Amino acid sequence: MNRIFSLTATLMLVAGAAIAEGDHLMSNGTVTKIDTKWNKITIDHGPLENLDMPAMKMVFELADAGMLEGLSEGIQISFLAERVNGKLTVTELQK
Repeated sequence: MNRIFSLTATLMLVAGAAIAEGDHLMSNGTVTKIDTKWNKITIDHGPLENLDMPAMKMVFELADAGMLEGLSEGIQISFLAERVNGKLTVTELQK
């Protein structure tokens, strides 16, 4: 029984450390506008827990222009947004 408790406690510590280091859950949303000139997209999204933001529609910069490939208006995405140099930026994106 002590081994099970010890293993559970260890797993909880490891999970807590991963979250503290910045591993956040992805958010879901719908792309409503794409601006290829300025490397930005507008996303109607659910809550962004890592940024303590409620669900809303907003414009994000993309960390990498390659993220635009395969995107279209109306597509559902999962993404991670972070503050990069003071700007809300999508740093991870899954279609």
